[in-house]
Amino acid sequence: MRVALLTDGIWPYVLGGMQKHSYYICKYLAQNGVEVHLFHFNQSQYDIRQLEFFTDEEKKFIRSRVLEFPKSPGFPGHYLYDSYRYSKQIYNSIKGELNTFDFIYSKGFSAWYLIEQKKKGRIKCPPIGVKFHGYEMFQTSPDLKTKLQHMVLLRRPVKWISQQADVVFSYGGKITDLIESIGVKRKNIIELPSGLEAGSAADEISETHVPPRFLFLGRYERRKGIEELNQALKGLFAEKEVPAFEMHFVGPIPEDKKITHPQVVYHGEIRDKKKLTHTLRSCDVLLCPSWSEGFPNVLLEAMGNGLTVLATDVGAVSVLVNSSNGLLMANADSHTIKEAIKTFLSLDQQHLLSMKKNALHTISNRFVWEKLIPVIISKLQAIKAN
Repeated sequence: MRVALLTDGIWPYVLGGMQKHSYYICKYLAQNGVEVHLFHFNQSQYDIRQLEFFTDEEKKFIRSRVLEFPKSPGFPGHYLYDSYRYSKQIYNSIKGELNTFDFIYSKGFSAWYLIEQKKKGRIKCPPIGVKFHGYEMFQTSPDLKTKLQHMVLLRRPVKWISQQADVVFSYGGKITDLIESIGVKRKNIIELPSGLEAGSAADEISETHVPPRFLFLGRYERRKGIEELNQALKGLFAEKEVPAFEMHFVGPIPEDKKITHPQVVYHGEIRDKKKLTHTLRSCDVLLCPSWSEGFPNVLLEAMGNGLTVLATDVGAVSVLVNSSNGLLMANADSHTIKEAIKTFLSLDQQHLLSMKKNALHTISNRFVWEKLIPVIISKLQAIKAN
């Protein structure tokens, strides 16, 4: 089977949740003997020609096509314009061999120009599947600026590309409902979650800490709810009897977004995998108070290391989190976050430990790539057969 994988970069040459998902799709398709023609670009110091993050055996099945992502001056909508130009580069690179592929798997806007040409009847090509991560542009926005960007710039092209594709990939949960709401037929939506490598999950759970340790992991981004989390923390610290807990932040948090308090610890960005794993396993509860999400890698990594979760019920979060392994919040306002943290603080150690064990069990049994990739391959083969 031959698959063209059109991406907006793969990890670690380009950082991001979508890029990490693309890396694993490529890696595990290749492991299973699928010939992957990978279209990508580089934003790192690594030599992308080496593909050093794949094994020699995997590289036998990967054909790498390295392109340059265009860079326009920073005018409003420049990323969308550059994404269209990038999709045209991909088209020019792939058009001469379209009939040799069984399926085209596209991330983000990468197949935009290709779909245009197919729609106009200028080319014939195999089925095209698109994936827009969490369709965040159709979810709740944290502020007016973001909402306007979504409404004016992103919604129209994302809706059109999704409607014109042969299939649309969804992580499930509320994302599937969003895709249907913009006019994609349910029969054209394929639900496939993401996962971890089996060997990266913890073998056992550490005991809960006294006092309990909460963790926020990620860079500062408005939709991630750090503003509201900070307000919730300040509210807790202002109470007459301050609850006993520790709040840990891992990631490049701007100085003006930091809280000065003895119960708050900032670790900065941690790139070393062993150090990050150690930091994860030294905490108890991951906080993910986002306004919008897809299928957050941070949840997979935290739960796979034995943390229970406090998260907003957005995107496909509910596919991972339930009452046995965490707590879902209806929204990301500071009062809701504050009360949810209090709920965790009221749990006894045994209950909290049980939730941590259930979180690890959820990942180990349902969300590892070794179990997910055969499902993906069978779905692609079914599309090819039709």
